[in-house]
Amino acid sequence: MGSALELNEHNFHEVTVDARRLLFHIPSSSLFEADANSSAVIAELRRGASPSEAELGQRLAGRLDGSQLNGVLCDLQSLDIVTRDNSGSVAVFPTVGALPLTTVVLNVNTGCNLSCTYCYKEDLAVPSAGEKMGLDTAVASIEMLLRQSPDQAAYNIVFFGGEPLSNIALIRQVVDFAEQRFKAAGKRVNFSLTTNATLLNEKTIDYLDSHRFGIAVSIDGPKAIHDRNRITIGGQGSYETVARKVGLLLSRYRSRPVGARVTLTRGVTDVKAIWHHLYNELGFAEVGFAPVTAGDLDDFNLGDEELVAVFAAMKELGRHYVEEALQHRSIGFSNLHQLLTDIHEGSKKALPCGAGYSMVAVDKDGGVNLCHRFTGSELPTFGTVQAGLDVPALEDFLNRRLDRTDTGCATCRIRNLCSGGCYHESYQRYNDPAHPVYHYCDLMRDWVDFGIEAYARISRDNPRFFADYISTRRVS
Repeated sequence: MGSALELNEHNFHEVTVDARRLLFHIPSSSLFEADANSSAVIAELRRGASPSEAELGQRLAGRLDGSQLNGVLCDLQSLDIVTRDNSGSVAVFPTVGALPLTTVVLNVNTGCNLSCTYCYKEDLAVPSAGEKMGLDTAVASIEMLLRQSPDQAAYNIVFFGGEPLSNIALIRQVVDFAEQRFKAAGKRVNFSLTTNATLLNEKTIDYLDSHRFGIAVSIDGPKAIHDRNRITIGGQGSYETVARKVGLLLSRYRSRPVGARVTLTRGVTDVKAIWHHLYNELGFAEVGFAPVTAGDLDDFNLGDEELVAVFAAMKELGRHYVEEALQHRSIGFSNLHQLLTDIHEGSKKALPCGAGYSMVAVDKDGGVNLCHRFTGSELPTFGTVQAGLDVPALEDFLNRRLDRTDTGCATCRIRNLCSGGCYHESYQRYNDPAHPVYHYCDLMRDWVDFGIEAYARISRDNPRFFADYISTRRVS
């Protein structure tokens, strides 16, 4: 009797798009169209009983001949979708090797001139009490980056706060130092920052433009929405100031596209209306949405029904994205754009992001944190830029997150796209940044299914879209 054939259901996911049966290959994040023969084999194996190849051939007699069946089985076995005698690959989770640091986030000032009600920053202070990073700490951060990863071709320096532009003097000093230091080392360096836009003026905009900063503006939508939470220290809405400064920024900035970052809180779910205002009326190149589900203040967390509404609204905007893509236009919906990029490039994320691996954040005193969200938190730091990076502690943390044994992530169909979710969200919800985020897994799986459908439609009807809008998106 021949070897028993079985399906490895954890390695593929079926999606039907316009009567086309697609297989999403989970280990490689690749998409295949299943022909009639493959579909027939999968359907028969789903009936169970672990048939031999000869028995399967008898079941499929009249539909596939022996040569066709053997060809399908070889293809499915090569993808580890079909196994023989339980010979499928055993899940072996990777471990961290050398940390290829390329990015350092500098928390240049704990002070901020706004008092956004939902802010997660635990070290945030009013401007008069803000503690600024010194040049010596910033320089030590750059030297740590080069010491840890001397062989990288390019590096990134991100300025964060508080409001980073409240310490523009340090930013200028760091840029001067970094450009000389990396040039002497034969390396490239990119700069970026996230700002509330209130401190922008022509001089600052032109300076940032001359050094090709990547800029993201925190703005939550039209005035009625933005002013609910993004208020001044005196309690007044900031929209009028922000919109005016954004207009100035977009009229003068030429070196790189400027994006908007939207925080979705309780009572704010109209994704398409917010996108329309920011993209079509204010003129941002991209708009990205970050739902709040595990903040310290429950008053701002989206409830279960609201979270369902947010994902439904994102799919509504996503359908508009697809319609425009078929007309060879990209509408700057960065959440879907990133998902399509991951699918197009076959992303296989063992970790949810680069925090602690390719990127660390440095607080005002030089403490090394997983990312900018953790500066000022009670989570222990991973060394200091003065004494050195605590590589063993970072490796231990990352290896805990990489090991998905006995977690829902081990066999999840989006395990290589989600990878357990945001560390800081896990920290806030479970007091453990290594704990997977479980509370909206079903919604995320449905969102990825939507992305697969969107990708399939665009790749069939306008494949040139990916060459023009996906592959060229990286910063040179």
